[in-house]
Amino acid sequence: MENPFNKTAVLFLFTFFSLSAVSAQKKDQMIRISEIEIVPEFLEQYKTILKEESEASVRLEPGVIAIFPMFQKENPNQVRILEIYADKDSYQSHLKTPHFLVYKSSTLKMVKSLKLIDMDVLDVETMPVIFKKYN
Repeated sequence: MENPFNKTAVLFLFTFFSLSAVSAQKKDQMIRISEIEIVPEFLEQYKTILKEESEASVRLEPGVIAIFPMFQKENPNQVRILEIYADKDSYQSHLKTPHFLVYKSSTLKMVKSLKLIDMDVLDVETMPVIFKKYN
């Protein structure tokens, strides 16, 4: 069975959380979970577009720490995305990038519902241990 985690993304998250563990969470850091329900007939097309957008965001945008998409095994139309940005300006900049604009405009009809939930880190010190165990 193929591993669902992108090793580059995991390494990037490990580095980020290792650095974060040295100090408290930056006050301007932005962490969000996106809860998205996809119209079933568009699921495969949506996943392809989202994968391209998330990869480009992490690779091209210095302020994008992570865009880590996942879907529920028993209900694959339920997508969740862990988003971590260096700060709110990085998030605002992300919204204006060509790859995000293509994602947003091409998936509008595919999204049945969208909920954006802003988060705070509870235990940043443990995160490096989690990602070390992954390797």
